[in-house]
Order: sequence, then structure tokens, then C-alpha cells
Amino acid sequence: MKPSRFNIVSAIKDTGEFFILNPLYGSADILSREEYDMLAKGSSLPAEFAGKGYLVDQEKEDDLFREAYLKFIDERDTDEIQLFFVPTYSCNFDCSYCYQLGYESRNGVLTREVIDAFLGYTESEFAGRRRYITLFGGEPLLPGRKHAGLIEYLIDGATAKHMDIAVVTNGYHVESYIDILKRARIREVQVTLDGTREVHDRRRRHKDGGGTFDRIVSATDLLLESNIPVNLRMVVDRDNIGNLPDLAGFAINRGWTDYKHFSTQLGRNYELHDCQAEGARLFSRIDLYAEIYRIINKYPHVLDFHRPAFAVSRALYETGELPAPLFDACPGTKTEWAFDYTGRIYACTATAGKAGEELGSFFPERVIDMEKLGEWTERDILSVDECRKCNLALICGGGCAAVAKNNGRGLNGTDCRPVIELMEMGIAAYFGNSVT
Repeated sequence: MKPSRFNIVSAIKDTGEFFILNPLYGSADILSREEYDMLAKGSSLPAEFAGKGYLVDQEKEDDLFREAYLKFIDERDTDEIQLFFVPTYSCNFDCSYCYQLGYESRNGVLTREVIDAFLGYTESEFAGRRRYITLFGGEPLLPGRKHAGLIEYLIDGATAKHMDIAVVTNGYHVESYIDILKRARIREVQVTLDGTREVHDRRRRHKDGGGTFDRIVSATDLLLESNIPVNLRMVVDRDNIGNLPDLAGFAINRGWTDYKHFSTQLGRNYELHDCQAEGARLFSRIDLYAEIYRIINKYPHVLDFHRPAFAVSRALYETGELPAPLFDACPGTKTEWAFDYTGRIYACTATAGKAGEELGSFFPERVIDMEKLGEWTERDILSVDECRKCNLALICGGGCAAVAKNNGRGLNGTDCRPVIELMEMGIAAYFGNSVT
């Protein structure tokens, strides 16, 4: 018997304790200093740790790994598919960090023929799979009778095919679309607030120069009151992270967090494609979570607004179990596809609209580049050399293929996640004494 190659052992931040977990076996335990020292010296762990997969027969572990991998692939191949559709790359906002600047110049406009072709493609190519559509942009809910009529046509068509709809919107024109949304099968509407009024309006201005905070707040109220799920997103960098406690307090005081169909996410503002020349304001993943950890220790009410993942720490706290081993963190062409109004097909939202990233088209003809498609579909931790040797791979999952490619590593390059550092903070936050 020898230590499993998937053991993850480290200190719990700001405590005198340690943790050990193993994602392949689904085991997680707190270690005392004495137990940690025993493990470090290669001594046997106490009896209560026996049988948890920390000490293994290598051949049996290899068999278990293969079984878990095949189970993951089988479940992924029958999982629900998210189909992003971009009706336009235009937007009525002038955000300070938009990565789609320049995309608006794409030729053509959305038509009913394109919508029909898209819905027909999803029905034939993904027959037998559970699926739902997410409207994305640009800004999908732009003003104007013609555009609104096309969005209504798409939503009504999806509803007739018993498909749910999600919408990623800046929220500015939600009120004019509310009747359409009310009669659809809405999974959620994602809107973005980057802070309280002054901070948000500095970052997410309207193209006419005016503020947008009040309209988005009113839209959030309207959606929640209409029993439509809201996913409130805050895009964070060094310019606005300090405003997180105030935004949390605003949401709590407004009663949003009392709604069961209200959820939140923090989106890291990071360099993608050719944007973000002012890189100094951007966080690395670990630096962002270190700042979030500091904030929730100082302002515990933030946890009533948002519970950070800290890798698998939140899931372990909320369910009492580790998630299943993650053999692939990239959903592109497996459980996620992206389509746009020009008739093009992409692997995911991170590549949608970027010249040269097309995998094919659904209109005016159906064409798929099988070589490009194969590169995406075959990517997982077994195709990435570094991942095959990494004890963190079953939590990291190889990261984002689009980011790896954008950073010059190729689709089968790494986008490593700081798993250990995240769990050091997360286990302290959710299981320690530092956060109630």
C-alpha cells in the first residue's frame, strides 16, 4: 500500500489544522498537526482513516480511475446541452472592459430564416438530448419593434419545442420584454451590477453617457416580482472589489436575497482576446479569491449575498460530499455550443464571434469542420500532458480550453487552477472559526 496519487494535503488557512482529501474516492478529512506529521513521514494514518482511499494498491486505483472516467463520459454524453444564441453583437452599453469591441461590424442582421434554421438545427442535431437555449450578445434585449419581434419569434419557437430559455442581458430594456418573458419557459435571466450606483455607473455606462444602475435595479425588482429567476452577476477587478460589501448590503436590504429564485455570481474580469490593455487592474484567480477571503472575514454579511466556490469547498460544506471527479472542465462541443445570427457555429461563448474560431455553419448551409471539432471534443485531462501527471486534475479538470489557446498553449494546453490555495481559504471560511 502506498499513498494515492490523487491525495491533496495542505494547511487550513489561519488555523493550526490541516486537511486531506481525495477526489477519486470522494474522501475528505481534517487532520491535526500530529496526523499531518505522521502522513508527511510516511507513517500509517490512524485507524479511522483506513479505507478512505488515502493509502491504495496502485493497480486497483488505476482500475477505479478508468471506471470513474468512463462513468463521467457516459453521464456527460447524456447530460443537458446549453445552446447559446447570439442575435446581435451590438450593445447599447459602453462598458469599460468589453472584450467584444469590434464584433459589431459583422455583416448581416438577424432574420426569421436564421431563427428557423437555428431551431431546426438544434432539433435534428441534438435529437434525444435535453437542451435549452441561452440568449447572449452583445445585448440580446435591444430596443426597437423589429428586433423585439424577432426575439419574440425565437422565444415562442423555442417554447413551442418545449425548450427552456435563459437570457444574459445588461437589464436595461427588461421592462419592454417582460410580457414575452412571462409567457416563456425562462430558466433564468442574468443581469450585471458591478457595484452600488456610483461604482456601477462608472464601469457600465450607457452609450449616451448616462448611468444604468437605476434601470437595472428596477429590472431586477420586476423580474423577481414576476417569479422569473434572476442570476445577479458582479464583474470584479481591483477597481470595484472593495464595493462588494456595499453591493451585498444593498441587495440584502432590498429583499432580493429573500427570494428563492435569486442567485449570484462573481465574474473575474480577465484578459480575453485583445482587450484589457490596463492589465494592472486585473486579478489573477488566486489573488481575487484571496481578496474575497479577506472581505468575507471582515464583512460576514457578504456570505448572505454570495457564497464563493473556493474550488470544491462550498460544495463540500453545503452537501457534505465532494463532487464527482472532474475529468473535463471545458464544456465546449460537449455540453455547450454557440451559434450566432450570421449562421456560424462555435464551440463556446468564449470563442463566439471571434474570427477564425468558427467550427462551421447552420445557415445558409450546414457545414462542420470535423478536424477542428475533433480537437475540441477530444480534449480532457487525458489529452493534456501536464494534467495526466497532476494530483489536482480531478478537481481542476484542465481548466478552460479557450483560455489555454488564447494564451498560446493550444487547445491541449493547460489553464491551471490554484486548487490547493483555494481550498486552504475555502475550508477555513466554511468549516473554520474565521467565518460564522
